[in-house]
Amino acid sequence: MHTVWKGAISFGLVHVPVKMFSATEDKDISMRYIHKECTTPLNFVRKCMTCEREVQWEEIARGYEYEPGAFVLFEKDELEKLNGEVTKEIKILDFVQLTDIDPIYFQKTYYLAPNETGGNAYNLLLEAMRQSGKIGIAKVSIRSKSSLAAIRVIDNCIAMETIFFPDEIRSIDQVPNLPEQINVNDKELQMAKMLIEQLSTPFEPEKYKDDYREAVLRAIEQKVNGQQVSVAPEPHKTNVIDLMSALQASLDAMKPVPETDAPPAAKEKKPKAKKKVKEETVS
Repeated sequence: MHTVWKGAISFGLVHVPVKMFSATEDKDISMRYIHKECTTPLNFVRKCMTCEREVQWEEIARGYEYEPGAFVLFEKDELEKLNGEVTKEIKILDFVQLTDIDPIYFQKTYYLAPNETGGNAYNLLLEAMRQSGKIGIAKVSIRSKSSLAAIRVIDNCIAMETIFFPDEIRSIDQVPNLPEQINVNDKELQMAKMLIEQLSTPFEPEKYKDDYREAVLRAIEQKVNGQQVSVAPEPHKTNVIDLMSALQASLDAMKPVPETDAPPAAKEKKPKAKKKVKEETVS
């Protein structure tokens, strides 16, 4: 994996030299904008409307518009110094329970590996956090952005989750049309809880997949091979008109159908139906 940052975790007077690696990867399928008339890829040009020419990266500064048309300018190194980038430090401020943090705060996960000289201190912090059951809340600056972070243990690795500052979380009061009081029908509530119980299972992330990405990859392969893109038909939707009926239909759909309940005629026709589907797919 590519090292994205080097620095140290500090708690008290203890420093743990570490290297940082991104724990996740974006698997979105990248597509370019194409001119349909000639199939030429389009480029986005950084053009100055006053000088009427393309601007190179070394000519670009950052600016804050404090009033319409008026800017204060900052060079990259100025912002880095203000942001504490030169310290290269993940400073743990407090230790808390992971369950104390609402998931809305979490942003991105990184793995932290011990630097060549930091193995002993790394192991000490890892094991102390594991046995205490606590996670660290730290401040860190990565790529000119200051952030809060949660330092925790995943297996035999110290991981860092960047988290939002409290003033970056929007208030629920801004959400329109929320109910002032929760009033529900007791029978509907009981059925909804039964449906939740029916759908409850241990979290197994490997069973979930990105259906859209798989469909796009299939479509790309079909187009490369000169085939027409085939789209799966939309699933049949039942015309449920009220909430109670929807709940009951959902519960009925969750019930397994015993093999003995199927009539003999249906069992005999089953292989034939499969063959018909296969033939339609081939054609």
